[in-house]
Amino acid sequence: MKEYMPRIADSLLKETLEYVGAVLLAGPKWCGKTTTAEALAASVLKMQDPDKSKAYLALADTKPSLLLKGENPRLIDEWQVAPALWDAVRTEVDERQEEGLFILTGSTSVDETKIMHSGTGRIARLKMLPMSLYESRESNGAVSLKRLFDEPGCDIDGAVSSLGIEELVFCACRGGWPASVQKKSEKAAMFVAKSYLENICEADVSSVDGTKREPQKVRALLKAYARNVSTLATNASILKDIRANFTDMSEASLYSYLNALNKLFVIEDIPAWSPAIRSATTIRTGNKKEFTDPSIAVAALGVSKSELLMDLNTFGFIFETLCIRDLKAYSCANGGSVSYYHDRLGLEADCVLHLDDGRYALMEFKLGSRQIGEGAAHLLELKRLVREHNKKQEGQIREPDLLMVVTGGEFAYKTKDGVYVVPIGCLKD
Repeated sequence: MKEYMPRIADSLLKETLEYVGAVLLAGPKWCGKTTTAEALAASVLKMQDPDKSKAYLALADTKPSLLLKGENPRLIDEWQVAPALWDAVRTEVDERQEEGLFILTGSTSVDETKIMHSGTGRIARLKMLPMSLYESRESNGAVSLKRLFDEPGCDIDGAVSSLGIEELVFCACRGGWPASVQKKSEKAAMFVAKSYLENICEADVSSVDGTKREPQKVRALLKAYARNVSTLATNASILKDIRANFTDMSEASLYSYLNALNKLFVIEDIPAWSPAIRSATTIRTGNKKEFTDPSIAVAALGVSKSELLMDLNTFGFIFETLCIRDLKAYSCANGGSVSYYHDRLGLEADCVLHLDDGRYALMEFKLGSRQIGEGAAHLLELKRLVREHNKKQEGQIREPDLLMVVTGGEFAYKTKDGVYVVPIGCLKD
C-alpha cells in the first residue's frame, strides 16, 4: 500500500467542516481530492463505481435523499454525475442545521444551470490543486510564505535549496499528480501527465457538458496554449495557430472548447491587476495564459526533459506555471488569489498574490540568478509608484506587504532594499 503524503488541503478541509454543513472539494482529476476527503469521511458514496453507478443514478432521479444516508461526514465522490444531489445536500443541511455533514468532490466546476440554489451558506467551496513541491517533499520548506507576510523583515538568510535545474525540469515534466510522485521510475512518472492529457482530449472535454468535441482539435488548442503559456497572447492568436491545421475552427468553437477546459480545471488564466498608478490606457488588461499544472504544458508540447534542458528560454515560461501552482497552494488557507501587472512602459510583476485580508505581495519569477536584479528593480519601482500615487491623495492604494523574487536558484536572502529572493525549492505554506 502506498504511503499517504499529507496535503495542505487536509487541515483546511477539516477546519471548514467545523463551520458549515457541507464542503465541496473541487479541482482537476487525479489531483488527490478523493484520497484527501476519504481520510476525514465516515462513509463514502462513489458515484462512478462501475458496479453501482446505474443504481445510484436511478435513485438520484427518483429519491436522491436516500443516497445521503450514512455516517457523517458522508463523502459523495464525483457528485456532478447526478446534479440533483447538490440540492438534496443543501436541503438536508437546512433541515438538520448541523456542521460537517457532507463532503462533495468534483472534477468539474459547478454548472449553476443544473441546480436550483447556489448553496451559499450551506455548502462551502474549496479548491484543490496538484501537489506543490513542498507536498511532494522536493521543496525543503525552509521559507514559509505565511511567515514572510506575518513577520515583515524576517531573516531567511542561510536557507538553501537542493533542487538544481535538472530536478526542476523533471518536477515540471512529471507534474504534481499524486500517482506520478510515487512512481518508481522517471519514465513511469512522466507517463501519468501524458495519460492525463490523453483522457482530457479523448473523453473528458466532451463528457463535461455532453457536447461532442474533436480530440485532434483539443490537442491543437492545448499545444497552442502551451506555446504561449505565461504570456499575454490573445485568443485571436491562439485561434490563428489552430487554424494552421484546422481551417474550419470557428471563434465560437474556440470559446466552447476553452469553456470546457476551464470547467475541467485544465486551464486557469491569470487576470490583470489594474491599480490607478498609471493611465488606464497604459496598463495591459488581457488574461495571462496558464495551466493548472506545468506538466500539462510539457505534455501538450510533446517535449522531453532533455529537450527542455537544452531550451531554458521555453522552460522559463513553464517554470512560471510551476511557481503559480505552488503559490496558490501555499496561500489557500488565507484565501490566496493571483493576478499579474504589466504596462506598456515595460514595468511588470509576474504575480500579484492577494490574501483575503487585503494584504498582497508583488512577485517576479526568475529561473536564473542573472535576472534577479532586474526583477527586484521592477518590484521596487512598482512600490514607488504606489507611494507616489498615495502622496497625490488620489485615493489610497495599499502598499505591497511583500516584495519577492522566486528563483530556480540555490540561496535564499533579502536584498538591502528589502526584496526577498527565495528559491522555489525552499518555499512552503
